[in-house]
Amino acid sequence: MGMWNRTAETLSRDEYAKLQLEGLKKSLCRVWSNDFYRERLKRGGVSSPEDVKSLDDLARLPFFTKEDFREAYPLKMSCVDRRDLMEMHMSSGSTGTPVVMAYTKNDLLQWAECMARCYAMAGLEKGDALQIIPTFGLFNGGFGCYHGARKAQLFTIPASSGNTERQIRLMRDFNVRGFVSVVSYVPRIIEKLDAESGGDRDIPSLRVGIFGSETFSDETRRRIEERLHIECFDIYGMTETGGIGTTGQDCRAHAGLHVWEDQYITEIIDPKTGRTVPDGEYGEVVFTSLNREAMPIIRYRTHDISRVVSRGKCACGRTSLRIDRITGRTDDMLIVKGVNFYPRQVEQALKEIPGVADEFQIILDEAGGVTEVTINVEAEPGVSGHAVAKHLRERLGFLPKGDVFPVGTLPRTEGKAKRVIRRG
Repeated sequence: MGMWNRTAETLSRDEYAKLQLEGLKKSLCRVWSNDFYRERLKRGGVSSPEDVKSLDDLARLPFFTKEDFREAYPLKMSCVDRRDLMEMHMSSGSTGTPVVMAYTKNDLLQWAECMARCYAMAGLEKGDALQIIPTFGLFNGGFGCYHGARKAQLFTIPASSGNTERQIRLMRDFNVRGFVSVVSYVPRIIEKLDAESGGDRDIPSLRVGIFGSETFSDETRRRIEERLHIECFDIYGMTETGGIGTTGQDCRAHAGLHVWEDQYITEIIDPKTGRTVPDGEYGEVVFTSLNREAMPIIRYRTHDISRVVSRGKCACGRTSLRIDRITGRTDDMLIVKGVNFYPRQVEQALKEIPGVADEFQIILDEAGGVTEVTINVEAEPGVSGHAVAKHLRERLGFLPKGDVFPVGTLPRTEGKAKRVIRRG
């Protein structure tokens, strides 16, 4: 299996540990020069960067969260001179003040390096045509894919989002081998292909789909792979870590997400106590950057739920830590009638029902302290609401309301799918 940077991707555990301690010390010294970081660290009990002498001392540092980024808006967390900033991206800000990430030249190179590794991991090589479907704008997806594609010397089709018919035509006309997208957009591509008259309703050149920003089940992966005749990859990264792909991806062995350990320290903690959990146990993912210049992160709580799968050598030859694909978020857990569940569990349960399609909605109606849940799904003719409800009750532990709709009738959105709708 091809590697972009074999040396960095096959280090020994001792070599990774040495790089991480050096990078941690460097990052702490960098953020100590920034008033915002320094005050936060002092409040967390850190008196000096010299407090950290080993990787074990990482646990003594305070956590940082999305609220820190929001409080520091727009650039209070920047650790470089304003003239050294070359680019910025930010979150949508739909739930409050947006999260901003600024980049120096070296930060952009680091991002491109991480993305180039992801492309190589998916089997893409110099000259292969890559279609970038994430939006080019303030959101980091499109530009992150582009920076990495330039680094990897891929033939880039910067399609951006929307206009599914054009997406398909571009893929066919330019013999696209791989594409990057949110996974919830793929059913729209499939719907358009299935609706075509004549022809083989396929995209013959397509071999690779790289999906980020959303969780998806193994059943969704299998359906997409079988229908489009491609191999699916789950890419990981967020605005706060520097963007898409910065923290890793699964390889062709599909045995967990490889984290770039020469770039980030990964911890899995108990979200309630903040203590590290044993390998194999699920918890919240925490990242510390080692080489970011403008806005490093120190023990950043992602809210993403995962577990350490292995610290051993993978079948692909890489030796970096592998974590499980993200199963959900600590802040999107739903509680209905005393039962805790995540949207991904609903997706997994629905995919087990023959004839149920990809689109679904979870509608929460809250009144008088009581939450009622309605789960609407799209399905082929013959799938009854009773059968869907019965299966969901068996898998989730409660009986939701809901109905079955013809395929193509539930609302679609550009970008991330809006699975959970709160009313009342």
